[in-house]
Amino acid sequence: MRRLLLSAFAGLAALAGLAGTPAAAQQPSGSATIDAIRARGSLVCGTSADLPGFAELDARGEYMGLYIDFCKALGAAILGDPAKVRYVTTTYANRLTALQSGEIDILSSNTTWTMPREASLGLLFTGVLFYDGQGFLVSRKLGVSSIRELDGASVCVQPGTTTEKNLADFFRASNMKLNPVVIESVEEIRNAMIGGRCDAFTVGTSTLAAFRAGLGDRARDFVVLPELISKEPLGPVVRKGDDRFYDVVRWTQNVLHLGEEFGITRQTLDAAMQDTRPDVQRLLGQSGDFGTMLGLSPDWAVRILRAVGNYAEIWERHVAPMGLPRGKNQLHTAGGLQYSPPIR
Repeated sequence: MRRLLLSAFAGLAALAGLAGTPAAAQQPSGSATIDAIRARGSLVCGTSADLPGFAELDARGEYMGLYIDFCKALGAAILGDPAKVRYVTTTYANRLTALQSGEIDILSSNTTWTMPREASLGLLFTGVLFYDGQGFLVSRKLGVSSIRELDGASVCVQPGTTTEKNLADFFRASNMKLNPVVIESVEEIRNAMIGGRCDAFTVGTSTLAAFRAGLGDRARDFVVLPELISKEPLGPVVRKGDDRFYDVVRWTQNVLHLGEEFGITRQTLDAAMQDTRPDVQRLLGQSGDFGTMLGLSPDWAVRILRAVGNYAEIWERHVAPMGLPRGKNQLHTAGGLQYSPPIR
């Protein structure tokens, strides 16, 4: 009996030791997606090209915005170079099938996290990069101040989106008559709004802010109504079945938030390497082997922060100039919803 008890205690001690040392508990499993990315030497990022502040082509024909910087961060984490990203412009109609078919490695655009997209399409959202909600842009000539005054209005909406479904649901539930004008191209919607074909345009407030900013001198002719009719959590999307790639994408976003939380910017990154705070040392690869757990190099987080900075830096660079308040996209320490689990 004594021998059996000693053996049992020894087994429990061994298990406790493994639990206390997660870095040694298991080696990272393989990733077909990451292997393919490394073999071709580039990450293929599906995105948009007409969302100012989030994903657009600049005057030089280069992609820029919040969603673009996220793909750059992922390229830095996996390949050590934010420039090793190939961007594929997707539409609302083909973006999910492009991911399902393997045409792209990741979708980083205005895509709402919903149950059917995960439960039936074989996709996974890795987190919420931007908390949004569906609103309405209307012409000032209408003289309306509430969406409740849009009974019978002609509303521009893009096809194949949760926006289209939300619009129909809201008008039906409110016993209001809806005249939808379904147009995919943002440029065509712009012409429809200016030309009076549509009384209103509905989409997430992030897109509305970008759309209004793109109207130039005509922006003052339109107003965004104050109400929202939905929750629109927007984030990167990957295919199911590759847990390692999913982990890398999810923790790439967490690095952006932890960098902001710890006050680490691109300018202060080198000095932060000498920071004695244990959390900072783990984040920057100065202690532990957390990069190895993901199948990445020890300095994976350093590569990310050096490439694009933290979340606040990305926001100030791309989104703030449009006048869009950070709101729910503040860190949890500032009353927002952005929150990263710890690296430890």
